[in-house]
Amino acid sequence: MTKMELAPVAESFEPIRHSPLSDLAAPRAGVEMRERADVGKINLRGDANDPSFRSAVETELGLEIPVTPNTFATNDKRTIYWLGPDEWLMHCPLDDRRDTQARLRQSLTGIHCALTNVSDYYLVIRLTGDKARDVLSKAIPFDVHRNVFTAGACAQTRFSHAGILLSAVDEAPTFDIQVRWSFAEYVWKFLVESTREYDES
Repeated sequence: MTKMELAPVAESFEPIRHSPLSDLAAPRAGVEMRERADVGKINLRGDANDPSFRSAVETELGLEIPVTPNTFATNDKRTIYWLGPDEWLMHCPLDDRRDTQARLRQSLTGIHCALTNVSDYYLVIRLTGDKARDVLSKAIPFDVHRNVFTAGACAQTRFSHAGILLSAVDEAPTFDIQVRWSFAEYVWKFLVESTREYDES
């Protein structure tokens, strides 16, 4: 009997990521849009009034946890969004998401908390340009005027029929729209269609 040789088993498996936004049309005019495909996302739950919880997170991430509603904190590598009194969403480099979660879990040992990697649940669209606020106003129920929704603000809201997390990155204006993968194509096409009136060609 001939001995059968088995192929070596890979130590780890990394699925191929295929974005629902691949090959979709670009906006006509007034804004620029792109997917931020390099972002890892971790949902964090804990007690903001617990000094040990806040200290562990802030020491590991180099960022203070935002406790003011609808704000976020950021540095050159990470961003933390306030989602509720005991809930935050953290962005980090996609390749670092598992290590970041593991380090946080280790730092939070013995502290009441929850960490969930949601990188494959949400997608981030970066929207910028002179007409960005006008385009958003066509689908979002609250005022995104520069004097109201300023840089450093974020809000969980509706984008027409889709739930999103909207954040004002800067006063350029630049916005990040975080949406579930299943609604990403819908939001992208809505934005593109909303720019038709600015196309002078």
